Amino acid sequence: MAKLAADVCYRALLTRDGRFDGRFFTGVRSTGIFCRPICPARTPKFENCEFFDNAVQAQQAGYRPCLRCHPELSPRLFDQVGTEVTVARALRLIADGALDSGTVGKLAAKLGVSDRRLRQLFVQHVGTSPRQVAQTRRVLFAKQLIHETDLSLTEVAIAAGFNSLRRFNDAMRQTYGHAPSQWRRRSSPGTQAGGLQLRLAYSPPYDWSALMAYWQPRVLAGVESVVGDTYARLIRLDDQLGWVRVRPAQKGHYLQADIHFESVGSLAQIVERLRRMFDLAADGSAISAHLSQDPLLRPLVNRRPGLRLPGAWDPFELTVRVILGQQVSVAAATTVCNRLIQRFGEPPTTGLQTPAELTYQFPQPQALTQADLSTVGITPARAQAIQSLAAELVANPAFFSQFTTLDETIAGLCRLPGIGPWTAQYVALRGLQIPDAFPAGDLGLLRAIAALEQPMTQTQLIRRAEPWQPWRAYAALHLWTADIESVANQWTEAYPA
Repeated sequence: MAKLAADVCYRALLTRDGRFDGRFFTGVRSTGIFCRPICPARTPKFENCEFFDNAVQAQQAGYRPCLRCHPELSPRLFDQVGTEVTVARALRLIADGALDSGTVGKLAAKLGVSDRRLRQLFVQHVGTSPRQVAQTRRVLFAKQLIHETDLSLTEVAIAAGFNSLRRFNDAMRQTYGHAPSQWRRRSSPGTQAGGLQLRLAYSPPYDWSALMAYWQPRVLAGVESVVGDTYARLIRLDDQLGWVRVRPAQKGHYLQADIHFESVGSLAQIVERLRRMFDLAADGSAISAHLSQDPLLRPLVNRRPGLRLPGAWDPFELTVRVILGQQVSVAAATTVCNRLIQRFGEPPTTGLQTPAELTYQFPQPQALTQADLSTVGITPARAQAIQSLAAELVANPAFFSQFTTLDETIAGLCRLPGIGPWTAQYVALRGLQIPDAFPAGDLGLLRAIAALEQPMTQTQLIRRAEPWQPWRAYAALHLWTADIESVANQWTEAYPA
């Protein structure tokens, strides 16, 4: 993402344009605080403003987070890293807690670079160190939990990834200038019936109805549900179960997430997964502006400017779903997948209070490695593909997170039996939320481009899509939407792998 000029930032600040939320932060020299572009406070003079790409830079410059606009709620807190893949992957691992108990050296080794090189890359692309990014994430997430929930301060410290209450208190005092207990609300609306309510921010535009239209015909019975504008599903982390419900907040550019999970230590991970699943870090305005430069896509983008990648909670679950969808209709794939769940899934553990419609866990890899999948009515080739994938996950649980680039991801997936380029690209698009994934062999894309421009081969479509990089996945969404007349069937999985 190109750095915005100071005068551009100030114009966005004057208008409180929500589309810039998360693209920059404003440090106010006269007050010593930093704010989001949408802050309701009186706009400072231009000469008193200093603009930063991310929250870490603002904190390192000595500014404290604003208590009115709450920078901890901003989308894309640390995403202004351009296309540097090592840094982007490191940020994702940090968000998953890699530095809560691990070291920068271990993180660097996982990324295939030296400790020194990783630090250099962070200074170059983020403007600070990996350790400082992790610390800022912890502090800002802790602030959100204090503001929105009734968790005890000890639970907040654990949920935010602090190793001790003393370190938590020290970090919060250093950041905000006083103890966290001083701004604990007497009553908070964010805790209910054993669960938590948290706001998840996004930058508009955001087409929630398109996501619901996508999920509705693909709901996996017992695992997830779509009722009106609300999505719910069972979740699993580290062999613990819970469930979430997500819907648009009544006001503001937020989704409201109801999270029910036993371990508060997993809360940050759950929130991060939800943010990816619903593509909340995407800069919709920037993507639309880029794609609209192409005369072919311009009318499509103008019609649906807020399309987001329909992500997945678990890439293994998504990949199994896509394998079952090869060469069959969406309805047939959903039916077969539901049979798989009923045959090899398990009910939620005793004592877990779930909505009545959430009755099954999606089968774990261990359950499918030796299972007789012929009982659910699939071909031996698809059964082998699913069992090979399951065996790979059992042997290497980090399989889906080990790839650095899109090309590596496609090559790694295609090494598995029964997975070809279309399946791999589709998994990259939905299961791993890679914004440049592009299943060029998809019949829906080829049909759309033929109707809108001219018939093309797969190779020709790949060349045609080059100007759409690095957001070809969003271009694919617009083309799929244009290809399908029925909103309930905007995306299709009925194509060969």
